[in-house]
Parts: sequence; structure tokens; C-alpha cells
Amino acid sequence: MSRPLGWTRLVLTVGVLGSVPVAAHSVQIPALPGSPRVPVLPLKEAPPRAALPAPEPIGDSIYPALGQRGLDVLHYDVTLHIDRPGTRGLRGVALLTLTSTRPLDTVSLDFLGPTVQDVRWNGRPVPWQQDETAAKLRLSPPTPLRPGQEAQVTVRYAGQAGVRQDQELGLDLGWVPVTDTAGRPLSNYTLSEPDGTRTFLPVNDHPSDPATFTLHVTVPRGYIVAASGLRGTERVVDEGWEYTFDQAQPIPTYALGLQVNHFQRVDSPAVPVGPGGAAVLRRDYFPDDTTDAVRRPYAQVGEMLRVLSGWFGPFPFPVHGAAVITPRVPALETATLLTMPVASSFERVIVHESAHQWFGDTVVLGDWADVWLNEGFATYAELLWLEAQGDDPAGIAATWYERLRDQGSRPLVATSEAQLFDQSAYLRGALALHALRAAVGDPAFRGFLQGYVREFNRRPVRTPDLLGFAARSLGPVAAMVLRTWVESPTLPPLPALRAPR
Repeated sequence: MSRPLGWTRLVLTVGVLGSVPVAAHSVQIPALPGSPRVPVLPLKEAPPRAALPAPEPIGDSIYPALGQRGLDVLHYDVTLHIDRPGTRGLRGVALLTLTSTRPLDTVSLDFLGPTVQDVRWNGRPVPWQQDETAAKLRLSPPTPLRPGQEAQVTVRYAGQAGVRQDQELGLDLGWVPVTDTAGRPLSNYTLSEPDGTRTFLPVNDHPSDPATFTLHVTVPRGYIVAASGLRGTERVVDEGWEYTFDQAQPIPTYALGLQVNHFQRVDSPAVPVGPGGAAVLRRDYFPDDTTDAVRRPYAQVGEMLRVLSGWFGPFPFPVHGAAVITPRVPALETATLLTMPVASSFERVIVHESAHQWFGDTVVLGDWADVWLNEGFATYAELLWLEAQGDDPAGIAATWYERLRDQGSRPLVATSEAQLFDQSAYLRGALALHALRAAVGDPAFRGFLQGYVREFNRRPVRTPDLLGFAARSLGPVAAMVLRTWVESPTLPPLPALRAPR
């Protein structure tokens, strides 16, 4: 994520979701292909909500309540009806395919979303509880879920998406509505890092559990849906248009992108940077009134991907693009479809978010305390791009170093929310890689980057994993250089790059 320095604290705001009135008539939500049609019951007729035990969360260092330890969601098949874009209202059916690594007698999903109307386990009703205070949806399977056993959970819900608010900057995370200056509804976008996806979808909302997604999104006529994954069918339905997207490579839940707007889609030539030189499709989505100046940097994306894949290895997805939005919010590395504000539509930001497709969306975090593994690598990608354009990498590194020396730095593993997206995560993280490059030279550094992506492809990674890989691939001396930049309480000296031979 490209954020202004000082973007820090995320505070949970819980609305009274479970008490939203529901009309006495049933609401029908289309069944997913291959799944039984389940009537959505009026609230007063719904099965009783059981008081269920709270399972052990994943145990994240920064967000200890997120996720469930032992739960592994493999796939989310999601049907959403956005009847009025520009509001928080939605209707949804989420079909989760999941398994476990330990016996589970209760399944707990992160959910800060609309009112749950029905929950089924392999098609059968089960006891469930929507705990608004904990922002959890808990359900009790008929028998404990055994390690390696697969099951399907169907959740139907309708109402208002929840709110995950950054109080310091006054920004909402998750499913965010956009209105005009008179308050008229316009559009929606997602901005979910670190845990906003749970505002509109029941999920195991932690990056250590990446999953695949299929989205079926219905919007009124005149609107276009942009989302992560390959675009599938588009068809006319009674309510408007239904768009389907298939994200076949596992991604963290926060990296799921979904935008609804009056877009113009621009398809560009494919770029041969995938595995084995495979073509990566290119498409961008611009609001109707987007100026040529905003559109212009996106014409450079093909070259950006060539430069980055030369350092990081093949692009890890079959498609790349961006959805441009008008609110002044941080850009986000939503998988295959960057969320790019108009105000952030510059080459360096596009490069930064594109680099996250490798570091964050493919090599995924095991704990939010190690977010520098995302942001440091993406920030160093900016230097690699500018260097390819003829800029002096030593000068760029020196500017970063002076900023850290003047404003202060810390060891790279974060110990609080306030440290997650500070300048150390970005700049010191990038300079740690610069120091490693200076120690081993460009060929070995390039091999290290590509080997790291291969080693931890779709696997949760923590800082000790990176240090161990550096020791194995580059030797103990180089690994100690990296460790010093990671752990030293003071800012280590800035090394000079080796002259190219």
C-alpha cells in the first residue's frame, strides 16, 4: 500500500448490525450454481442463534483477535447484489470451501457485515451466532471438522456493510461508498488492508490464509464492475448486469479488489512476462471523466512489468490492471487490479503497487508485525524502476537515508499498530535490501530475489524466514548484513553499491 507517512492507527467501529429491522416477507437471493436454494427467512422466523464458544484466533502480534487457528479456507464463491451503488447496502451469498489443520468443533469467521439470515454446513442448517461485539460469525458443524477434511459453508446475508474506520485520517476501510458533494450515491470501492474485507464478506481475515475467489456481482444497468481475477461472463439479468470474475491464484483476503462505477475499460497489449514468457493480459478501468494526464502513466505499465520481472521473476498472475477512483485515499495492491486514486496516479506509485503483486499478494505475510516484508520490497522496486530510467540509485538511497536519520528509525519488526506503515517499514525496509545488494552484487541479489519468491510462493513468511533464506542462498556474511539492518536499534551506515563490471 502506498500511504502518506504517518498513516497509522486503525480503530474498530462496530454498528448495531444484528438488530437491523427486516421486513416480514422473505427475500430471495439466487442460489449459487450447484448449491441448494435456501430461503432467506424473515428475522423473526430465523433459526435461534446459539451461544457458541469462541475458538482460538490465529494469534497475530498486532491484531490478535483476527482469524481462527487451524482453519484453512480454500475458496470463496461469492454472489453479491449491489442494488444501489454509492451506499453500504448489499445482499450476499458466500459459499466457502474450507478444511482444517486441527480438529475444529466450532468454525469462527471474521464478519463485520450485514445481518446474517441463514448458515448451512454442506447444505444443512447448523447452529450459528453473529457476535457483533467480537465481529465474528460462529457456527457449529454436525461433527468436528477433521484435519484435511473439506466442507462447504453457505452464508446468506443482507443489509448494510460494516465500518472499519481509520480515525486518524478519517478514512473508512472495507466496502466504501462514494457520494457527490450533495450526498448523492455514485460508486463503491474496496480498501481493505489490513482487515476490511470482513465488512462485506465472512472471511478468515488474515494474510496467512490466502484463498481463491469467484465473484458474481449484479449491479444496475449503466454500472460496470471491476474486480480481482480474470473477467468471465457478463450477462443481462432482471436487476441489471451480472459480472463474473475468477481469481484462480490464492491471495490474501485484504487483496481482494472490487469496484463499482461508471467505468471505461481500456485494454492494452498483453505483456510476455508470465511464467515461460506467457502473455499477461492488461486492462485498466477509468471513470468516465478521467483526464488524459491521469491516464498517461498507465501506458507505461508494460515496461514497468518488464523491469520488475527482470528482478523478481515471472509476473505471478495472468492479468494486470488498475481501477482508478476519485477519493483521496492511499493506493492499494489489490491483486491483479490495483486500486489507484486519481491523486496517486504516478509512475512510482504504480510501480510500488505492482511490486506488491509479488511481495504481499504472492509471498504472503505470516504476521502483520512483518509488514516491512511487503512495503520494503515494494519501495525498493521504485528505486529499481527509476534506475532503469537512468536515475542514480545511490542518490535515491542517500535521500531515503537522510530522511530516516533526521526523523528517526527503528528495528524493522513492528511492535504496535502505529509502527505498521511508518517510514521505517518503507524506507528502512528498502535500504536493508539496498545494503544486501551492495554486499553481494547485482547477479547474486537478483538470484536472491527470484529464489525468495519461488521459495515462499503462496506461503506465509516472517522475518526469520527471510533471514534464514538469505543465509542459505547468500552465506552467513551477507545474511548478517541483512540482519543488522533488520534488528539494529540504530540506523546502520549506508553502503555504496558495487560498480557494475
